Amino acid sequence: MIEDKNQQRTSLSELGEFGLIDHLTKNFKINHKSTIKGVGDDAAVLEFNNKKIVLTTDLLVEGVHFDLSYMPLKHLGYKAVMVNLSDVYAMNANPTQITISIAVSNRFPLEALEDLYAGVETAAKIYNIDVVGGDTTSSNTGLLISVTAIGEVDQEVYRSGAKPSDLLVVSGDLGGAYMGLQVLEREKEVYKVNPNSQPDLTPYSYIIERQLKPEARKDIVKLLKDLDVKPTSMIDISDGLSSEIIHLCKQSNAGCDLYEDKIPLDPQVISTCEEFNLDSTTVALNGGEDYELLFTISQTDFPKIKANPNFSVIGYMKEVSEGMHLVTRGESRIPIKAQGWKNFGD
Repeated sequence: MIEDKNQQRTSLSELGEFGLIDHLTKNFKINHKSTIKGVGDDAAVLEFNNKKIVLTTDLLVEGVHFDLSYMPLKHLGYKAVMVNLSDVYAMNANPTQITISIAVSNRFPLEALEDLYAGVETAAKIYNIDVVGGDTTSSNTGLLISVTAIGEVDQEVYRSGAKPSDLLVVSGDLGGAYMGLQVLEREKEVYKVNPNSQPDLTPYSYIIERQLKPEARKDIVKLLKDLDVKPTSMIDISDGLSSEIIHLCKQSNAGCDLYEDKIPLDPQVISTCEEFNLDSTTVALNGGEDYELLFTISQTDFPKIKANPNFSVIGYMKEVSEGMHLVTRGESRIPIKAQGWKNFGD
């Protein structure tokens, strides 16, 4: 068979991560009644014998998602679990089991993998989940980790349920993980020049922990239930606030106003942004890896959350024709664009 030398070649960067997923899965049909929700949300939703479960998976690749020059293997094992559990919580579900698969090169001794799995074990204990399987194989390109998480859900929440006038709410604070990464990258460069240098990372303890040992917000699902608040839509913040807002708006066919002065920032984020000469709003919008939950609620539920320190109301949803805008402190309206971390970037 003669190969066509002139076949079309489309760069993956033209599509981006979510465009690629949409393109590759557009012809997949749902054939089973047990599949309630397939591709397109934080997790799939399945139903067996009137019991709903959620299912999600993530792949972490050395040199793309983590750098072992400053990421301890135990922390990496812990974080790999958190990345998946966060997607489960974003469906308003509770995780119950995970599987973990790795591809590893022979540069890793047994003791290194013991450290990695010690992090997985710690996460499993803290979040009360069972490790029920996985796979191991060899790799020529370093370390790859794939975790699949399963959870149970009574009332799932999709990205697509937000309505005009709903309030836009976020848990915790934003930008810490990105600024922690900036500090670690800076100290890595210093170490290359002077291997004897001993950095004092104490002033950055919070933001470095946000990068190396993030916590999935298991408390939020329980808290919302205790407060009798049912989010109308929800997503976790992995790629940056702006990207996640765009996902909610597009899948809910809605617009929104996001208020700059309402975005929650930790003082350590603000001071480190000043040190690096970075705009803290830009960092919060585009940094990613915070693994907080972004959700919308009906205005009638506002009294139930308004005094709770875990939540910040940062905007509200509008008609799709009004678009998606950041309302600055100076009351300018700037269109929201996704500039956060992307796979397949140039």
